[in-house]
Amino acid sequence: MDSRITNLAKNIVNYSIKCQKGEKVLINTRDASDEIVTALISEVYNAGGLPFVKESSTKINKAWLNGITEEIANLQAESELEFMKKMDCFISIKGEINKFETSDISSEKLKIHQLAFNPVHNERVKNTKWVILISPTPAFAQSANMSYTQFEDLYYKVCTLDYSKMNKAMDSLKTLMENTDRVRIVGPDTDITFSIKNIPAVKCAGEMNIPDGEVFTAPVRTSVNGRIHYNLPTTYNGICFNDVCLDVKDGKIVNATADKQEILNSILNTDEGARYFGEFSFGINPYIRTVFNDILFDEKMCGSIHFTPGACYEDEAPNGNKSAIHWDMVLSQLKDHGGGKIYFDDVLIRENGMFVLNELKCLNPENLL
Repeated sequence: MDSRITNLAKNIVNYSIKCQKGEKVLINTRDASDEIVTALISEVYNAGGLPFVKESSTKINKAWLNGITEEIANLQAESELEFMKKMDCFISIKGEINKFETSDISSEKLKIHQLAFNPVHNERVKNTKWVILISPTPAFAQSANMSYTQFEDLYYKVCTLDYSKMNKAMDSLKTLMENTDRVRIVGPDTDITFSIKNIPAVKCAGEMNIPDGEVFTAPVRTSVNGRIHYNLPTTYNGICFNDVCLDVKDGKIVNATADKQEILNSILNTDEGARYFGEFSFGINPYIRTVFNDILFDEKMCGSIHFTPGACYEDEAPNGNKSAIHWDMVLSQLKDHGGGKIYFDDVLIRENGMFVLNELKCLNPENLL
């Protein structure tokens, strides 16, 4: 087996979920590499864990979603919730066959699924040690505008980065965020302010997402005012949106535009919390500098932030916002993407995607590689 796959599996099982003897591990796989899934199963056994595998495919999932009803969704979700409660760890690995495969399923059916399975998601997030990753595929390489060989090389560099080194470097940013009140983000068609006062900051260094590389918190729910124009594409439920622009007053999104504006607003009308924000995060992965067209990669792009409509992480960075959605939208402030500035309490901390404070320069790409 490719040593890169073996190393990836070892990192996930031993570093990300820290599997212990006797722990039950659910491996949820869809269109993923057989080699990676096989390696994960072997590593769980090596750690003394008990692997359980749930397999599906994009085509099977779509066929099911096409006819979904509240009765079907609720019964399936009830069954999966009971099983999830028995798990100690959770690994999700999905292959990108066609990220837009579900784009022709009605928003009503997708909403039924989202609402029914939200308790399963919450159980997994709150009560298991979990990690999510995407399996490399030719379709994923095409989405990232790369040859498969080029993509695969970059994929394993990104996913097997020295996350323990990154974890230590994040301490300074975490401390600064937890001692900051007012944040201002400025860039092309963007000028937005909010408070993060008294809300914890959380380091993400390979323990829940692969790839990883972010430090997140949440805005005080009603403190957000201004406009933010996201310059990276964002996909939700198989539908890709470009040029999402949100106008916000007292925390609430009062106007939302994009190339698919009607669908965008339908999603933001899922529930009351969908028009408020649940997360603010810095992306700092040094290997990710171009668009992968996948949120697990794009939200970790060095020089980026993501500002997320929907639910907060209640147990880690709570701001009281509850919603069935959590939609990470990404704004890159790298110079190639238009640049921009971020201020903490009126002090410039990052310009054109690079940290300018001495205590934060350890997070710039040249110091993490």
